[in-house]
Amino acid sequence: MTISKPAGKHLFLPSALALAVSVQVQAENDLIEEINVWGTQVIASSVKMDVESIELKQADHISDLLRGIPGVDVGGAHSLNQRISIRSMDDKDLRITIDGANQNTYMYHHMGNLQIHADILQSVDIKVGNNSVVDGGLGGTVRFKTKDAKDLLAAGQDFGGRVQASYANNASMGAAVTGYGQLSESVDALVYYNTINRDNYTVGGGKILDADGVEVGNTDGEVRGLEGTLTDLLVKFGWDLSENQRFKIGYEAYKDKGDYSYRPDMGLATDWAISESLGLPLTFDTEFTRDTITLNYDVTLGDSEVSVAAFTNESKLWRDESANQAIWPEDPALVEGEATNTGFNILAVSPVGSAQTLTYGVDIINYDTAYRTDGSLQSEESAQNLALFIEDRIELGDFSIIPGVRYNSFDIDSTVVDDSFSKVTAALALEYQVSNSLVTSLSTTQLFKGPEIGEVFIGAGLYETANPGIEAEGGLNTELAISFEDEVLGADAFSTGITFFNTRITNYIYDYATPPAEVGGRSWKDNVGTMNLKGFEAYVGYDVGNLTTLLVFSKAQSDLDANEQYASLDGARQDRQRGNPISLSIDYDLPSINALLHWDVQHLGAVDGDLALDSATLNNDKDGYTVHNMSARWQPETVDGLTVTFGIDNVFDEFYASQSSRTGTSNHPRFGQLYLLDYEPGRNVKLTVGYQF
Repeated sequence: MTISKPAGKHLFLPSALALAVSVQVQAENDLIEEINVWGTQVIASSVKMDVESIELKQADHISDLLRGIPGVDVGGAHSLNQRISIRSMDDKDLRITIDGANQNTYMYHHMGNLQIHADILQSVDIKVGNNSVVDGGLGGTVRFKTKDAKDLLAAGQDFGGRVQASYANNASMGAAVTGYGQLSESVDALVYYNTINRDNYTVGGGKILDADGVEVGNTDGEVRGLEGTLTDLLVKFGWDLSENQRFKIGYEAYKDKGDYSYRPDMGLATDWAISESLGLPLTFDTEFTRDTITLNYDVTLGDSEVSVAAFTNESKLWRDESANQAIWPEDPALVEGEATNTGFNILAVSPVGSAQTLTYGVDIINYDTAYRTDGSLQSEESAQNLALFIEDRIELGDFSIIPGVRYNSFDIDSTVVDDSFSKVTAALALEYQVSNSLVTSLSTTQLFKGPEIGEVFIGAGLYETANPGIEAEGGLNTELAISFEDEVLGADAFSTGITFFNTRITNYIYDYATPPAEVGGRSWKDNVGTMNLKGFEAYVGYDVGNLTTLLVFSKAQSDLDANEQYASLDGARQDRQRGNPISLSIDYDLPSINALLHWDVQHLGAVDGDLALDSATLNNDKDGYTVHNMSARWQPETVDGLTVTFGIDNVFDEFYASQSSRTGTSNHPRFGQLYLLDYEPGRNVKLTVGYQF
């Protein structure tokens, strides 16, 4: 099996330019087709990683895939809790899609809003920060693309397949089977099925510790509430209508069912304390499903490239809560939240002459939610987002100007507000190619986001407090980026870059603001002030011979300039703020034996306790940690298509929790002090064997 590598592995795409370099992205897509390895290509505007490093991670949680990218983190360790954050903004402030289908659903505050299995992904395209009118959201975009038959078939091959088995001693095992082929000269198909059985894993050090570092009584080091089975089915058909037209239809069925904890985002100590106090079970029968249908049409019209996508995406979270009736007989036995996203989008890129390129399109998303108990509908809400945009890239020698304008319209029918919001936003980026090796850019983008419909699984608005005066969020994101890449300092490829950002979100909406006395109630959604975020992402890559290294460092700080009504929140930071993460990865290729070695380490400093939004109430200090991972891949020449990957995650068995997860200690009026720490797994030895034919 032959592996083709990119010439510049750490090629930096300055944030302001990421959407304008379609030619370069196409070149990378072409590269994917040449790589006959089961992996995931990650393209990030803050740095670029190569496919081999990703494959070596044996990712079965999205955090395995994306941690280490500057400015990006994935909190949560539970399969139901994959919570992407960019620059400390959580997934509700990001635009996340899979094959063009919108994934933003605020299902349940104790789980993440994205559920996806990393093995199925062909590529991930991350825009760290909103730097273009093409994308919505406040903090950036994450676009996942699943595998295609055309990406996997080798030249001259009509049919192929792959089987894979994996085992991790802490504590999961899985299997996957894939079949793909060219059904006719113009039609291709792919069928993929993956299943993973998870057990309760053991934390680093083998002891569940409380806030004082003392082992929690009646625990044995295992985090209960993780035992379950995840299955993922993907069926895709592609039809080449002509040389310049391709149509695709895809269906994905994702299911995660298990004996899960009531609060998947909180550690065992909290669930243990509450269940012991109430005399309730520690775990509940829970099922999450998502069914997605996507239609994609790509056409080349002259020099223009047009992509059209339509989708429907239905997610359901179901839980048997009949055990609660022992204490609260009036409560329902079965609870279900349902969220449906349907949408349509067009993205077109058209050159105008030799020095100008237009990027334009439309984006429509409908959100519908429903809350049911014991099979009866209790509440439902809806919203619709419409956006029209156009961006113009004008090249003047080594200097480029990229202006853009976007029309945003948001209609919402919810308990909190029934209203329409609209705004025209603009963006401007300047790029200067100083030399073949050095590029600089400066960009500024206006932001817009309407109020969200309510959290689905706790009532879909049933228990919300009306706030007809709430306003849409706005603001401005400004960035300065510098990147350099050349054969200097004895390297085959030396690359470095840094992006400074300053993001200002006006009319910032806090879900748990204290309402005025005349309104009453415990909390409501309201505009509490202006959230300011600033910081940078930096990287240095050094490749020589068979050695590839990448060092990344980032910093993001947030600070709320609160309205007078919410003066008590003035100066509060985002709860997901992290302690200046720094990561180093090293890869060494051994072509003589078809092997590749990998080692990476991530270090985060401690975060001091401070006023923060939606954080632990008694102590929100965050401990620093250092985690090492290592792996090796071997492709024996004697068995073409066989790949063996061995790795150890958390080599030194560190006891820790991601700083993007729940952390700290809260004081509860009934249960007393609750330690919220979402424990990460301890040392985990992994083995994956795959055979592709």
